[in-house]
Amino acid sequence: MALAIIIALLVIGSVLFQFLSPWYFTPIASNWVAIDNTIGLTFWITGAVFVIVNLFVVYCIIRFRHRKGSKAGYEPENKKLEWWLIGITTIGIASMLAPGLFVWSDFVHVPSNASLFEVVGKQWNWSYRFPGKDGKMGLVDAKFITEKNPFGIDPQDVNGQDDILVSSQEVHLPLKKPVKALLRSVDVLHNFAVPQFRAKMDLVPGMITFIWFTPTRIGKFDVLCNELCGVGHYVMRGKVVIESDDAYQAWLSSYPTFAQTQAQKNGDAAAGQALYAVCSACHGAQGEGNKALNAPKLSGQADWYLSRQLMNFKQGARGVKDQDVNGKVMVPMAATLVSPADIANVSAYIRTLPDTPSQPTIQDSLGKGKDLYNSTCAACHGPNGAGVESTKAPRLQNMSDWYLVTQLNHFRDGVRGTHPKDLYGQQMSSVASFLTQEQTINDLVTYIGTLK
Repeated sequence: MALAIIIALLVIGSVLFQFLSPWYFTPIASNWVAIDNTIGLTFWITGAVFVIVNLFVVYCIIRFRHRKGSKAGYEPENKKLEWWLIGITTIGIASMLAPGLFVWSDFVHVPSNASLFEVVGKQWNWSYRFPGKDGKMGLVDAKFITEKNPFGIDPQDVNGQDDILVSSQEVHLPLKKPVKALLRSVDVLHNFAVPQFRAKMDLVPGMITFIWFTPTRIGKFDVLCNELCGVGHYVMRGKVVIESDDAYQAWLSSYPTFAQTQAQKNGDAAAGQALYAVCSACHGAQGEGNKALNAPKLSGQADWYLSRQLMNFKQGARGVKDQDVNGKVMVPMAATLVSPADIANVSAYIRTLPDTPSQPTIQDSLGKGKDLYNSTCAACHGPNGAGVESTKAPRLQNMSDWYLVTQLNHFRDGVRGTHPKDLYGQQMSSVASFLTQEQTINDLVTYIGTLK
């Protein structure tokens, strides 16, 4: 009897949890309500079977419990019962599978009026490509991928010259217009998923897959990688913003075409030398840094990273929190660089400064720091901390250790990396959240100081 009561309570508790639990699907924001309906139907069928089977077990435990003097009957076959079980099971399985086949048919047949864009996944970020005015996407090939051509667009293909390149973790799409996303991976298996859209699809290296949907609700939603793609899988997050068509067109026009990116000139170091005069007051004439002024070492750092951080200061993505006292000092300094060309020029000049190793100020356990670095940081920043542009990870080698400690604390405590525009800073915040103790950070930074 005790077992029967336990099973009955389990059934009652499961049913109550299903109907009273606050955890359920996120509100849908696309046309794929049929997927919700199919999953809902599956829940109802499997739920009904769960209740019926378990209550039948309860009935059998009570009805056929052991009684003194009673003897169990032996019935090896029951054709009538077997046919009933086969029929009911067939109907139940068909009821679950058939709606999915209709949904899949819609899933693979893209509306003729769907607009096109491309999603590119790589460890561990997203980027996007849209066709230009000609409405055609240029040809791509992995052999064309370089630092200046990260999408691998064929330079000889005229259709690709006006392709709009969005090197950002955030993509915007128009409301209530069907879109088809071509999915491409440049390294390992990824999966493009937006929970509110319900639909998702793998990005398979060496081939192009696709997914289509119609956004039905204005808002900002998380883009997730639903495939384990390496140690940085958990930080491979982005945003998709659904907005009016006018706002979408304004956003799209702010990004360059492939031809424009290829025509961009590198920063002029000679022109940047005069601009650096303002920076040298704190960071030193050779970019060696000055701890007394809380100015980190700049020499040896990649120009693309310096440019990105200067733009973050100018655009309000850094130096806005009251706790970031030194960052707030940088905001007016960055404002002296009026144009993107100024930022490119001063970054190019800093790149020419001699890379003298910074003096260590922290000494802790190298063994613990090495294990921590190799299991987390090395995947993005490189095994020797030289930085990797494709993962947007800056150089750590030879950088000011006290500054690294400060910034890791800032990422962990939400002082840095929480602004919506600082997309790569948000990734670092997720990583730094594991560094819960000061000793751990010191161990990590001490090991970074040994990298050559």
